[in-house]
Amino acid sequence: MSVTSSGNEVGGTVTGSVVQANSVMGGVHFHHVDHSWVTPQQLPGAFPYFVGRTSELSRLTAVLDDVASDVTTLVISAISGTAGVGKTTLAVHWAHQAVGRFPDGQLYVNLRGFDPTGVPMQPAEAIRGFLDAFQIAPDRIPTGFDAQVALYRSLLAGRRVLVVLDNAHSSEQVRPLLPGNPTCVVLITSRDQLTSLIARDGAQPMTLKVLSDEEAVELLTRRLGARRVESDPYAVQELIKLCARLPLALGLVTAHAATHPDLPLTTLAEELQDERLRLDILDAGDSYSGARAVFSWSYRALTAGAATLFRLLGIHPGPTISLPAAAALLGVPVPEVRATLAELTRAHLLEQPTPGRYQFHDLLRSYAAELAAAEETGARRQAAVRRMLDFYLQTCSAADRRIAPQRQRIDLQQPTPGVQPLDIVDEKRALDWFVAEHATLPVVIDQAIRHGFDVHAWQLAWTLATYFERQGHWQDWVATQQAALSAATRLEDRGAQAQAHRFLSRAAIRLGRYDEAVPHLEHALDLYQNTGKLVGQARTHIAFSWVRELQERYAEALDHAARALDLFRTAGNRAGEARALDQLGWEQALLGDYPRGRANCEAALALFRKLEHRPGLADTLDSLGYIHHHLDDHAQAIHHYEQSIALSSQLGDYYTEATTWARMGDTYLVAGEHSTAERMWHQAVALLDRLSHPDAQDVRAKLAALKTSPPSTTET
Repeated sequence: MSVTSSGNEVGGTVTGSVVQANSVMGGVHFHHVDHSWVTPQQLPGAFPYFVGRTSELSRLTAVLDDVASDVTTLVISAISGTAGVGKTTLAVHWAHQAVGRFPDGQLYVNLRGFDPTGVPMQPAEAIRGFLDAFQIAPDRIPTGFDAQVALYRSLLAGRRVLVVLDNAHSSEQVRPLLPGNPTCVVLITSRDQLTSLIARDGAQPMTLKVLSDEEAVELLTRRLGARRVESDPYAVQELIKLCARLPLALGLVTAHAATHPDLPLTTLAEELQDERLRLDILDAGDSYSGARAVFSWSYRALTAGAATLFRLLGIHPGPTISLPAAAALLGVPVPEVRATLAELTRAHLLEQPTPGRYQFHDLLRSYAAELAAAEETGARRQAAVRRMLDFYLQTCSAADRRIAPQRQRIDLQQPTPGVQPLDIVDEKRALDWFVAEHATLPVVIDQAIRHGFDVHAWQLAWTLATYFERQGHWQDWVATQQAALSAATRLEDRGAQAQAHRFLSRAAIRLGRYDEAVPHLEHALDLYQNTGKLVGQARTHIAFSWVRELQERYAEALDHAARALDLFRTAGNRAGEARALDQLGWEQALLGDYPRGRANCEAALALFRKLEHRPGLADTLDSLGYIHHHLDDHAQAIHHYEQSIALSSQLGDYYTEATTWARMGDTYLVAGEHSTAERMWHQAVALLDRLSHPDAQDVRAKLAALKTSPPSTTET
């Protein structure tokens, strides 16, 4: 039979000779029987709304130059990519552009590697179709498969033919269909990466990505017209985002919009925002074209283990997932899940944007979540969520111990047997891990609450507090502590409620919301007093001292610091005592009592050094720098500031580092070293801008004043 995908007729003849064969004693005799060459033209029609892909088209065209320059090597290009990304569209579009370079014909076959039937085409069927395309008489075609392959390759010998093998399932399916001569070019598309074909047969891989934003806008404009697209640019961007810039999804959306010309694009975007309806809207009404149907072909080709992991990944809420987290989700050892993730990646159901981290686009996420709800029992989903939460909680706690070893630990929820948290060996790896998981951890807390794991929710939020505060992620700190407070309230855990209120007050202070911080401190103090927690009361008084200082109520700030010192001493908490001494000395300095402020801060410094408490040392050295500045001991002030900056930089405490740079600039200015002051302030501004902190404006004002009032004497 003739193998076509769109009903195109095979046609065209040129002068030449046709090789035919008979099978004799298991072998093959080849002989010339006539002098007509049939030129197959099997390419399906090109997609009328093709956009972009300039670099990919150029790379494919470069293949022809390879053919011209190397007459000994068969050139194979293998285009892979996720479902609906436009592999076939690209291949066919390029093939039509290159038709003139292949005067002896163009062969095309859909190998049904990922197809609603679930049954990939056998290579024998494809070979027989190609032989039919050359109009080889049935009685001249040998019966054995190997003999048919030999005949096919003999037909192509010395000919310039393009062979398009679309929708391939595997390297094994493709390999018998490769010509044996270098004058042909083979173009393959597949959802599989065809690693074996690349390694053994020298195929040149090309992984096709989703469209760029510009290409997606062009596609919508081609389909809907410039006026409709330009009239609502926000809705257009939402549609592009919700379709994950996937050509298939964008095509379905534009088809829906084209058949409903009065439907505002804003309304369509709002409908797509509902994840439960998204795949329904992207349903073309048949088993071939809709997003759900197209995704299902890849899903059904997976092994049982990979299919299970794909479903469970739909439960994971983060934008990416690490290999160890995936192992916890599935409940298997890391080496076992590595192979399963590799299978999903080869099938382009997952991407690996960075080594060891995996993601899929939003439409595949919706499909995976839909499958999880349909095929996994509630108990299995709940168990997977529990394993995932155990992994994140235990690993977060281990990382927090590295970046804040001085923190008093909490009693963690016990993990499920078999969960393997990461062993965080040092401070750098701990900070790297928090950075890598930053986008995931807040939504993991939200999911813990949705699934009823309130203890996990507030404890995860507790483990993130130091990282969020030091790195300046104060909005995330607020969001996670609000979630912690709601969880602790449902649990009627007054200690956890008090901690959440205290953390919310500190985050509000960092954000400059002083009036918002006070009610949280009042709630925290009341809860700590009712439960007899002296250390909690003391820490709350420290925060009260801080906020009253910022409200310029210095006498109250001094009183809270003194009360904190008494409580820490009563509780026997040495680190807290040092913290209160620093706070007391700082408040005394702000009131102009520099000698007593210096004495208390030096006592704090000695205690922090004994405890090897680096955050406390950084804060206290900054306090002493400020005090020595006002005592006109500029050299000592700068010495303390430099030590504080070094410690803050090591800790990743951006705000403390920035404020110290700014104060050191003040000292250099008073000392007459204006250019050095300017450098210090620029350092402060860079860090404050990184935090989007309004204090940057104050430092910029100092820089502006320095430019308008240059020094009157020459610096030395």
